[in-house]
Amino acid sequence: MSLNEHSLQALSWRKLYLSRAKLKATSRTSALLSGFAMVAMVEVQLEPEFTYPPGLLIAFSACTTVLVAVHLFALMISTCILPNLEAVSNVHNLNSVHESPHERMHHHIELAWAFSTVIGTLLFLTEVMLLCWVKFLPLKSKDNNGRLSSGQAAAIASTCIMVPFGLVFIMFAIHFYRTLVSHKTDRQIKELEQVIQLQNQLDHRGENDDLKTTIHFP
Repeated sequence: MSLNEHSLQALSWRKLYLSRAKLKATSRTSALLSGFAMVAMVEVQLEPEFTYPPGLLIAFSACTTVLVAVHLFALMISTCILPNLEAVSNVHNLNSVHESPHERMHHHIELAWAFSTVIGTLLFLTEVMLLCWVKFLPLKSKDNNGRLSSGQAAAIASTCIMVPFGLVFIMFAIHFYRTLVSHKTDRQIKELEQVIQLQNQLDHRGENDDLKTTIHFP
């Protein structure tokens, strides 16, 4: 195997291991967060005597449903693709990397990764904030004289914490993906330069061999 082919094989194996790590992280995160969301919906106790705002209950129900659906979709993708990557990565053969579907299923893997880490996490933060409102809003005192009750104060406090944290999370996600894309671009440029250098060395070596052949065998 030439040096150029060895570099291509190493790049393919690195992509395979990265795809497998992403699917494993997606599987664990999606199973954990969707389980928490289901437990939160089942265990929450609504006060029959309190009239909840209809928008709050609709938002809580819709957020929980979308959260579980998004994470289960990411979990389904990882569950379907991951065994094929595991089967190839456990084979100690350099050429077996071409049997892995990680190149063809690259967009599905990235979709599952984005659903689990970005969209799913934002929905989970929203779920926690809505759960605080559903849980604490009924705690109203009868003679509060127009002031905020303890339940309303607790719900507003959770919202004041979650909104800035959500904005920080979005900014970090954007910065992380921009840095990752920049890193991949720089790495591909370096790999392309290495390939060009190898090609130039091979061409130069071929010219020397032709020159030697011409001299020794006129």
